[in-house]
Amino acid sequence: QVQLVESGGGLVQPGGSLRLSCAASGSISRIYTMGWYRQAPGKQRELVATITSDGILNYVDSVKGRFTISRDNAKNTVYLQMNSLKPEDTAVYYCNAHVRMVLGGRNDYWGQGTQVTVSS
Repeated sequence: QVQLVESGGGLVQPGGSLRLSCAASGSISRIYTMGWYRQAPGKQRELVATITSDGILNYVDSVKGRFTISRDNAKNTVYLQMNSLKPEDTAVYYCNAHVRMVLGGRNDYWGQGTQVTVSS
């Protein structure tokens, strides 16, 4: 019923920038919270940043001051601007949305993941 399509990943040198986008579509009544998670090889998936429909922000400490999450509610799209990238940021980044469905109920949906590689 809901699809999240991610884009913007790629290869970048340390200190560089990338902007990830995630657009949600489907039988959506409201998207309460959207966020980005990442999973590096051999590590657990971790929360990177979230933003509620009211604009409340949450970041993991390691990205504060470098990453900025934002959303365009009219487009059902969330963005992650990543600056001053470090090799430690290398991971597959997944978009997440907590959605109220048109027919009722709430559910979490995940994007397919986009690879971010930070390397010299």
